[in-house]
Amino acid sequence: MTIERPWLAQYPAGVPAEIEVDEFQSIPAVLEQSIRQYGDRPAFTNMGKALTYAEIDELSRQFAGYLLGELKLKKGDRVAIMMPNCLQYPIATFGVLRAGLTVVNVNPMYTARELKHQLVDSGASVILVLDNFARTVQDVVAQTEVRQVITTGLGDLLGFPKGAIVNFVLRHVKKMVPEYAIAGAVRFRDTLRLGAKHPLPPITITHEDIAFLQYTGGTTGVAKGAMLTHRNLVANMQQASAWVGGAVEPGEEAIVTALPLYHIFALTANGLVFMKFGAKNILITNPRDMPGFVKELKRERFTAITGVNTLFNGLLNTPGFDEVDFSSLHTTLGGGMAVQRAVAERWKKVTGVTLVEAYGLTETSPAACINPMNLAEYNGSIGLPVPSTECCVKDEGGNVLPMGEVGELCVRGPQVMKGYWNRPEDTAAAIDADGWLHTGDMAKMDEQGFFYIVDRKKDMILVSGFNVYPNEIEDVIAMMPGVLEVAAVGVPDERSGEAVKVVIVKKDPALTAEQVKAHARENLTGYKQPRHVEFRDELPKTNVGKILRRALRDDAA
Repeated sequence: MTIERPWLAQYPAGVPAEIEVDEFQSIPAVLEQSIRQYGDRPAFTNMGKALTYAEIDELSRQFAGYLLGELKLKKGDRVAIMMPNCLQYPIATFGVLRAGLTVVNVNPMYTARELKHQLVDSGASVILVLDNFARTVQDVVAQTEVRQVITTGLGDLLGFPKGAIVNFVLRHVKKMVPEYAIAGAVRFRDTLRLGAKHPLPPITITHEDIAFLQYTGGTTGVAKGAMLTHRNLVANMQQASAWVGGAVEPGEEAIVTALPLYHIFALTANGLVFMKFGAKNILITNPRDMPGFVKELKRERFTAITGVNTLFNGLLNTPGFDEVDFSSLHTTLGGGMAVQRAVAERWKKVTGVTLVEAYGLTETSPAACINPMNLAEYNGSIGLPVPSTECCVKDEGGNVLPMGEVGELCVRGPQVMKGYWNRPEDTAAAIDADGWLHTGDMAKMDEQGFFYIVDRKKDMILVSGFNVYPNEIEDVIAMMPGVLEVAAVGVPDERSGEAVKVVIVKKDPALTAEQVKAHARENLTGYKQPRHVEFRDELPKTNVGKILRRALRDDAA
């Protein structure tokens, strides 16, 4: 089935309709090109310590040498990595990929139950974990197929004396490293020393080999491993780099990486696409420490930053952020959740740079749509399908709907995952016979080919038979100066089936429920107005700062 592609007419100059997927066979092939071109340039920096592309080359080869030469892992074996943004992450990830193995990214905040599920489901035989989270590994490792645990401290690669001080403070002053004992565990630095004895053998990696098992759906049910192949990731790197290429200067970029690299958005956009441009990735280990984050931004010259709405909102509300030097900043990319107009407009006012919204999923590696990089103002859209990508809106019967009508957003392109690991039924439910991935997001397309997310299918509120989309309610309430954060959910109601409830974190302590309802009456039709208003000190969020509406619904129920 062919579909109209009105978005091609809106592509910025120089962006091709199709990308060349076959230019690179694998992620290591792209990395090796960057090493040749930008060897002496800083690749990753964290807590004041930088590693060049040449150093990443050497260290990742050593880690690959350890996995193949010492542990005797075979092609396709899975290696779990459980850590926040630190220098060990890119070394380990590129080492695993160069060895022809598969990375299993693990959220370090996982509970023992969640970790066990992921390790058992993926069949990982090795796990690399930061000391702070090793207690969780200790609790479950005997119930998994993991045969080697590798541990590391946050300061281990920061050099002397800084690294020793960081490790001492975390363990003994801040008490952030619970005691643990894992029989046979090896230190990461020792794996590099041992791996240096084993030169990296020539390894054939094909497009169809699985690069990442990227777990998703943990907020909606049991987490499933999306099989992202080298082709999927290379395609998305080619698509995104073609899209943003006109705005960047290869070899001169520095991107702020505050979202965790174990999350698909930062992994591809920052860790891979900007690696292709020879950029420096400024790794922020704990972006929740907003004052510390702002201090870091004052220290570093940066040209690009990615984030989610709550991250940008948090920065804008942190004292000192407006004193940061934004003179080099040219790209701000928002994704992972809807960007709110109030936040986007304030970002533009403070930084002088438009907050460009993008859209993607773990299952699409992740970029599917991005707004033009030369966008003058926030437009409320998720943008246009990226090169070599088709998008359409379908009804419940699988029919493509005309422009302007709301239905489920479907995506087709080379970045769409191979499927879910060991879950053929789930794969068949997500990807139809024509190769369309059904996203579960309700959307519409305008006549120019811009797509607009109306809401998650599951989050939609049904009031007396009318569809109410939480994003719209949240946008309206977020316009109030006294509101810091807001989430809208449906709660059971005897008369209307469901009623709208808003949960708010106040910026102004004097804000009242009546003021919120009065503002809603002015801006929303009757059935969309919140019947219930609750104030909280904070909203429940995922590891990347996405607001968990499900948790709020469960609380209400």
